[in-house]
Amino acid sequence: MVYSSFLLNRALGFACRSLSSNLAKRPSYRAKESGMKRIHVVISPVIFAIVITWAGCKGGPGAGNTIRIGVMTSLTGSNAAFGQAHKNGYTIALEEINAKGGLLGKKVELDYYDDQSRPDQAVQGVSKLVDQDHVPVLLGAYSSESTRAIVPVVTQKQVPLVMPTAVADNVVETGSPWVFRICAGSGSYATVTLDFLKNNGDPKTLAIVYENTNFGQSNNKSMTTAAQAAGLKLVDSEAYQASSPDYKSLLQRVKSKNPEVIYFASYLLDAGTLMRQAEQVNLNPKYYTSAGTGFAAAEFPTPDKGAGKYAEYTFSVSQWLPAARWKGSSEFDEKYFKLTNTHPAYHGMEAYAALIVAAAAIENAKSAQPQPIRDALKALNLPDTPFGPVKFDARGQNAHPVLVTQVQGGQYKVVWPADAAQTKPIIPTPPWSERK
Repeated sequence: MVYSSFLLNRALGFACRSLSSNLAKRPSYRAKESGMKRIHVVISPVIFAIVITWAGCKGGPGAGNTIRIGVMTSLTGSNAAFGQAHKNGYTIALEEINAKGGLLGKKVELDYYDDQSRPDQAVQGVSKLVDQDHVPVLLGAYSSESTRAIVPVVTQKQVPLVMPTAVADNVVETGSPWVFRICAGSGSYATVTLDFLKNNGDPKTLAIVYENTNFGQSNNKSMTTAAQAAGLKLVDSEAYQASSPDYKSLLQRVKSKNPEVIYFASYLLDAGTLMRQAEQVNLNPKYYTSAGTGFAAAEFPTPDKGAGKYAEYTFSVSQWLPAARWKGSSEFDEKYFKLTNTHPAYHGMEAYAALIVAAAAIENAKSAQPQPIRDALKALNLPDTPFGPVKFDARGQNAHPVLVTQVQGGQYKVVWPADAAQTKPIIPTPPWSERK
């Protein structure tokens, strides 16, 4: 008994200092079977004490000199361009936070997990970040599909999730008290688009083209409902399989219905393909509109990654632009350009804002534990961020205003609402035959 206590005391003394080193130097025992059994009986509580003590020394989130925040985004796969925009925004916010002394007197680190643009990988990532890395708060994911997949997981694990970009309305309709979305949802996209149309030509017919995913279905549902309420006749609704190489037959069907307005819900790869092939089938609505995302990406007006000249005159909703009137918008634009040599679309700003929001919650909670952070997010009121005001309702939804932009001269220009407009919209969209 005395011998066991001695070993336990020794174990407790050296475990926190250098467990890995001690394990590397452990002796190689050679004994008969009966001897090994006796050694096992004595050593088992020692090893147990070492493991328990080492776990205690590791501590929970925020133990030691750093606070780690989990980040889920798409660094590879079909949404990699957006995931990189996320990372750029997170990088800028992280540098600002640590330059001011970090959080709770500790340096902040970001723990990234690449969901590969796949919901199943996002679910695995939550388990890794929460169960293994013990992060107290998560940021992400990029897509509505991945975000919807992880909402029940973070709810079960009771870790707050700050969502920067997922717009499908059902990600905040689960009743989970652990989710917080800073961006506007697809319902707002439909409402502001219809408001713009009503005040700029008042068209009467609409076709919707959307990818057959949670993101696309949510936008189709929102626009269908809102258009009916606004008296806009829906003449066609076409779902497609994302990342297909040929949409010409779909676009021909839309053309046969002769809609004045086409509303797209697409990611970047498909946005470029759809607009190139719209020219090939000579599809000429008065308005090409969209639910943002691919049609609002920084790369969309570029010829190498987007639609190039075929993006011209398209309308899109946008959560933010460098020209937005909120304090700090232009400064973020400058930092983003310095980091990437490109100007940001709203996806990078949303990531930046998500980290700023999480940091404010940690500071207000005076804790790096999930429950206090969740409670602080519920009570958060930030009236003046570069992304605009942030305050969450009972669902965890921030009341974020939405802009309407048009690509003019290869650049996004704000055209609605009127009090935020940089320029007037070009209406109707010139036919393909009249474009240079």
